[in-house]
Amino acid sequence: MTSTTGFTHEHVFLGSAHDENAKRTLWVVILTVVMMVGEIAAGYVTGSMALLADGFHMATHAGALGIAFAAYAYAKRNASSSRFSFGTGKVGDLGGFASALILGLVALGIGVESVIRLLQPTEVQFGTATLIAIVGLAVNIVSALLLGHGHSHGHGHGHGHGHDHHEHDHSPHGSDNNLRSAYIHVIADALTSVLAIAALLAGRYLGWVWLDPAMGIVGAIVIARWAWTLMGATAGVLLDQTDDHVAEEIRELVEQPGDAKITDLHVWRVGPEAHAAIVSVLGGPTTNADSIRDRLKAVHEVSHLTVEFRAASPTM
Repeated sequence: MTSTTGFTHEHVFLGSAHDENAKRTLWVVILTVVMMVGEIAAGYVTGSMALLADGFHMATHAGALGIAFAAYAYAKRNASSSRFSFGTGKVGDLGGFASALILGLVALGIGVESVIRLLQPTEVQFGTATLIAIVGLAVNIVSALLLGHGHSHGHGHGHGHGHDHHEHDHSPHGSDNNLRSAYIHVIADALTSVLAIAALLAGRYLGWVWLDPAMGIVGAIVIARWAWTLMGATAGVLLDQTDDHVAEEIRELVEQPGDAKITDLHVWRVGPEAHAAIVSVLGGPTTNADSIRDRLKAVHEVSHLTVEFRAASPTM
């Protein structure tokens, strides 16, 4: 019997910067938790509701960022497990989806509280609240810088199908939706801090007390939009949405008049930098599964390729 050496392969589709992004996320989780504990403790000691409220608000972000780090750890630990047919490359997208839900709830909470305060104004301790917002903004800036350096440069990955993967993405989070969710959380928190500082200063020096809840409503709308966008991106990956760009490239390379025609095609993401494809082909006498696979070597995004070949009748 022919040896299977060279034909078997692993299904590890983690991003090339997986470990680096996990470490950055852990540092941000630690920063957020320290800030959260400090604010809650100070709130109890001073009796400041503003400190307590912001501390519990930070707790929701700490929870979401904790989910992001847990997703990295789980994906790494189970990357080679046979329980997952296509590896754990999409665990990060699951974490991103969960974080998007939390972000949406945070936006809803901010919006509702802002509307209540707009209708029923309450006394605001402008000095204390401004100081809290400035410290929170500083923490968020440091966190954003940490996560923003999770830069995906793309690396070649050899595997059993004879392709090389060379995806190159210059965005701060690349195609890693888990890192993207963590990044959006800290940016959302930074936005609320900036809006709060502007509103608090206006309230303190101009007497515009109404501006604080008004800015809260604006921030809630912006954050909700970010959450919806992130939810849509991660849901598409989790539901194996077809990558139209890669699918079109496959069709252009495979289909030739009188030679080969694709009868069924599935293309989906299995990791931050990896796609899988199942290509069913009806081919002429000059083609076979190996020749189809050779044509698709140029599609570097595909890390796992399955070709189903059927010979067509002579009248094709």
